[in-house]
Amino acid sequence: MSKKQNIQKPNQNLLLAIKQIIETARAKAYRAVNTYLLESYWHIGKLIVEHEQHGSKRADYGKSLLKELAAELTREFGRGFDDSNLRNMRTFYLAFPICDALRHELSWTHYRTISRLDSEEKRLYYLNQSIDNGWNSRELERNINTLYFERTVVTKSLPSKKQAAEKAIVKDPYIFEFLGLKQNEKLNERKLESSLINHIQKFLLELGKGFAFVERQQHISTDTSDFYIDLVFYNYHLKCFVLIDLKTGKLSHQDIGQMDMYVRMYEDLKKGKDDNPTIGIVLCAEKDEAVVKYSVLAENKRLFASKYLMYLPKEEELKQLIEKDRALIEGKKKNVAKK
Repeated sequence: MSKKQNIQKPNQNLLLAIKQIIETARAKAYRAVNTYLLESYWHIGKLIVEHEQHGSKRADYGKSLLKELAAELTREFGRGFDDSNLRNMRTFYLAFPICDALRHELSWTHYRTISRLDSEEKRLYYLNQSIDNGWNSRELERNINTLYFERTVVTKSLPSKKQAAEKAIVKDPYIFEFLGLKQNEKLNERKLESSLINHIQKFLLELGKGFAFVERQQHISTDTSDFYIDLVFYNYHLKCFVLIDLKTGKLSHQDIGQMDMYVRMYEDLKKGKDDNPTIGIVLCAEKDEAVVKYSVLAENKRLFASKYLMYLPKEEELKQLIEKDRALIEGKKKNVAKK
């Protein structure tokens, strides 16, 4: 028997225990390095601001000074200190002026991206969403580019905080560019459903905070009929089921009526005692404003219709879609107030 054959494999429990120690140590080391990196960049940004602006956000920056600083720091410390990154550090300090409030769960790339946003509300929103949902820097960038904040926060115009929270889990429009499907590609509902399931992680990211996938084509039956709901999710923050019906055509009264029936049936047959009322969303390729205005959607706080896009639109186009939806919501709000 050769020496090679005599070599024994290490005990698996011992191996796993050692691996865990190494992984934990590396994670702690990464967090420590990240903490020091963020704090050092923050202090560098603070020094630059104080030197260039004397605390004023409106003063002109000394571009030549930054270039000189970048050249000296790069010569001394290597990469990471060019004038572009020094500007990022300055922006970082201005966006997050309290060092002790920095969240070290996020990387410098996260903070560099968030710091460029034009309002404190947006910055805090994306910061908290990144932490709560575990967004990596690429996911954060994608969600900023698709106006994730605007597509959700527009719903805060609803009458009550509770209703706003319920609506805040619904976006309009949803953006499914991650499916890789062509904009004008003929698509049936089953293919769309399968594509979303095949990209479930990205779909959950687009749905938002607190969603967990329950089942596709969930069977629900009465004494006389059988029905199948396209997609069923549970939202752990609202503690309720969310039903999604997919429509590849234009929204119709029948679509709304069907979802209304699904929600009523779910309330009666599936919902637990501790669950909040069920929410229903019809996802359609095109919304009909008349259907939205004159159907049960106008009064039912638990039924929603949202458009989906298969491509990543230009920012101006997306803003127009959001403003259009805002107008519909405000109209719904006025109708409810009159009653």
